[in-house]
Amino acid sequence: MKLDGIRVLDLSLFLPGPLLTQMMADHGAEVIKLEPLPHGEPNREIGLTRDGVSVFFANTHRGKKSISLNLKTEARREALLRLAETCDVMVEAFRPGVVDRLGVGYDAVAARAPHIVYASISAFGQTGPYVRKPAHDAATEAVAGILSVNLGQDDKPWLPAIANADMLSSTIALSGVLMALLRRRETGKGDYIDVAMMDSLLACMPNNYGPPMAEKRAPVPKEERSWGGNAMYRLYETADGKWIVLGGAEIKFARNLLTALGRLDLVELCALPPGPGQDPVKAFFDETFRTRTQAEWIDWFEGMDVCFAPVKTLREGLDDPQVRAREMVLEDDRGWEHIGIPVKFRDEPGRVDFALPARGQHTEEVLRRLGYDADTVAAMKRDGVF
Repeated sequence: MKLDGIRVLDLSLFLPGPLLTQMMADHGAEVIKLEPLPHGEPNREIGLTRDGVSVFFANTHRGKKSISLNLKTEARREALLRLAETCDVMVEAFRPGVVDRLGVGYDAVAARAPHIVYASISAFGQTGPYVRKPAHDAATEAVAGILSVNLGQDDKPWLPAIANADMLSSTIALSGVLMALLRRRETGKGDYIDVAMMDSLLACMPNNYGPPMAEKRAPVPKEERSWGGNAMYRLYETADGKWIVLGGAEIKFARNLLTALGRLDLVELCALPPGPGQDPVKAFFDETFRTRTQAEWIDWFEGMDVCFAPVKTLREGLDDPQVRAREMVLEDDRGWEHIGIPVKFRDEPGRVDFALPARGQHTEEVLRRLGYDADTVAAMKRDGVF
């Protein structure tokens, strides 16, 4: 696999870091997860469980090794530094300054392991006036302005369905790690990567910054192309209280649909800028799509060259034939479902290892590999290092 031979030390918790290292593990990297004592990885306990294992944990920690160390002991620090010397990548997602206080920040690690690619993921980054602010996904989305345009049917801001900041910072950090590993092949030297969740949000909004950048104003979401301002890029309710979406604003799609519905006269309105000028088309679609059930509209649109889709539930999405054909839902021998691998190489494809580590399961194995003898390991255990 693409990352065979790459060893990763993961100090991160919750979602962004664990997802990053999960993707690396799926493509062959050896990932050693440090779980702090006494409770370990928090997502072990978040959400629904199967036989005591949370779905969250199963989809972020498969195939990894787990070590548990008391982060407040000096012996722990030395063990981590020794381990870092054997690793290619180190990932952490504490508040800025925490790893330095623990003695395993980038400078301390790079002094022992100059080859290390060290990634820090945090809410607001390692610099700036918000560097000490506590925050998870929602707070960064609020400060970045994302929540102001994430409106419910009542036109009030609400939480998005996806943890956008978590997911985007994870994948952007992964890109940074891989770029640094590629560069290291030429220089032999690692690097430090500072990824902020809020930075990641801003970087992924180039198609939505027209009004704030060109006209220095807040957008009116329902007048914007991506958020309902375009009649051909909008959600519509059906007769049975379900929903469908039109998801392509190109004029050819509008012509195809409105011709089939006998309203060719509305096509020219679809060529107008998103906003009130298209309201007559929206009103027509609102009325029309309420005349049939979602299932009837699925049949009606079959074979038509229009960007149309039914709005499915999460369960229906997992069962969708395209999702299954792409192996984005996998089942293990227990019948548990797991999220598949999104990066699909033709050569050396990734491989899922469904094994999940118990908290601290590999601590002694890793310590012995670092050169600690049996007596020293036993003494470290007795002294509360692990």
